[in-house]
Amino acid sequence: MTFDKNPFPSGDADRHALWEMLVRRDIDAFIGQDWSMVENDFIAESFFGMHAHFLANADAWRLQFPRLEIYRDEWLRQARETAATKFAEPLREAIFRVTNLRDIDVDGDRAVLHKKFDGTVAKADGSVDRLKWQTLYFCRKVEGSWKIAGFVGYMPYPLGG
Repeated sequence: MTFDKNPFPSGDADRHALWEMLVRRDIDAFIGQDWSMVENDFIAESFFGMHAHFLANADAWRLQFPRLEIYRDEWLRQARETAATKFAEPLREAIFRVTNLRDIDVDGDRAVLHKKFDGTVAKADGSVDRLKWQTLYFCRKVEGSWKIAGFVGYMPYPLGG
């Protein structure tokens, strides 16, 4: 199956590992509603997340996830809501299809990742879920493993477009 192929070769170890964490593992955990698959991917003690509310005006963005537990609870709520939805196509393949994580800036033990969602997922009732937003992730390498330090998420895609 090529829909879930990591675009970074294993020789590009940092980008390969970051993609695996923030695409494959994130999608599989989300679909399975299994936070335990991703909970160790965060720097819990200093994590925070900004919610852009799909607005281009950065003044409207809010510190909605000041602690990891708050983000975890929202992530699980969204995962349950998605699991309760009947789709007309395989959900895992559809989420991979609409997810793009190709822009990854790595400098030593720091990385900024540009994850974009752009597309639709067909629902069983004939409607579609439209995914059209982006997230900037800030990651750090801790004891040899990449971890999520924070993010600015739910920004419009394209920004300002």
